[in-house]
Amino acid sequence: MSRGHWWALGGFLLVVAVSWWEPLWPGEQALHTSLTVVALVGLLVAQRRWPLSLADWLLVLLFLSLHTIAARWLYSAVPYDQWTDALFGFRLSEVFSWRRNHFDRLVHFFYGVCLAGVLARRSGWLRTVEVVVSTSAVYELFEWGIALVLAPDLAEAYNGQQGDMWDAHKDMALATAGALVTLGVVATRRLLTRSGGGRRGPRPSPA
Repeated sequence: MSRGHWWALGGFLLVVAVSWWEPLWPGEQALHTSLTVVALVGLLVAQRRWPLSLADWLLVLLFLSLHTIAARWLYSAVPYDQWTDALFGFRLSEVFSWRRNHFDRLVHFFYGVCLAGVLARRSGWLRTVEVVVSTSAVYELFEWGIALVLAPDLAEAYNGQQGDMWDAHKDMALATAGALVTLGVVATRRLLTRSGGGRRGPRPSPA
């Protein structure tokens, strides 16, 4: 890996360390963080077999960083209203009339954005969307298993449905939307590159 890869990894590990400063719900946060550990180990193993560019590496770590931030507040209690109030003088929930914490929606959307960004250069666009949708569905089935195995209060703390019976459907839809946004950006960049490359310079004036 390049020096940039190592610096990015160090920055991500710093985010993880800070997220554990005086944890609010240590047990539940550890449950969320266990998936981060699995993903990080998988990333390091995959990097040896299928090296990621620095851009792809950053996309993966961006998603894991968002998940790490959400894990500290168990997704449902991420204080983004306090953050926007302190920085800009308004609360997002009041501006958009939200009745629930939507940070989990942001994370699922960026799952599609980041994963599609990594896959788009390695496989077809249809396959990219298929992978995003299928892995999102597997995760939602995992959350269902959590709900069946754990105590109701612990399962709710982990899943963060916040009373929304369509939570799983919306999460998968947002991941898919994120993937489509990324593919749209990639398509636009390719189109602009091709059109720019096909332009001819001004015809030289006769001597």
